Amino acid sequence: MQPNFLSPAWRERVAPLGMLAALALLPLAAAAADTSAPQQLERFSALAGTPGQSERGRAFFTSRHDNGGSCSSCHGNPPTGPGKHASTGKPIDAMAPAANATAFTSTAKVDKWFRRNCNDVVRRECSAVEKADVLAYLLSVKP
Repeated sequence: MQPNFLSPAWRERVAPLGMLAALALLPLAAAAADTSAPQQLERFSALAGTPGQSERGRAFFTSRHDNGGSCSSCHGNPPTGPGKHASTGKPIDAMAPAANATAFTSTAKVDKWFRRNCNDVVRRECSAVEKADVLAYLLSVKP
């Protein structure tokens, strides 16, 4: 006999399993959003030993560096709309937290993208001061 997926008896047996599966996935959702842009600014400011300065961050973000590129080459100026990777053409979400609620909400992604993008743009890892300054700038930008 085939189970009747619409019957109350079937739903009573299966619904608790669905709830357990949903509860099991909650930690993954929490891990994906383990922080906020202001918390990241606090973290890098503490590592730098000085508060991030938005004007210095704006200058760093918009200036051309040794490789001829800038952060704004891909992320836009202002960074409130979607950007596009200069080499691959892949779309990039807005960087300013005021324009993108998920910006800087994963510590692992923040570390990964700072490392990758700094190596691309300035050909080295950015310092904690530079990261704090860029975050201070991005937090000051409004759509």
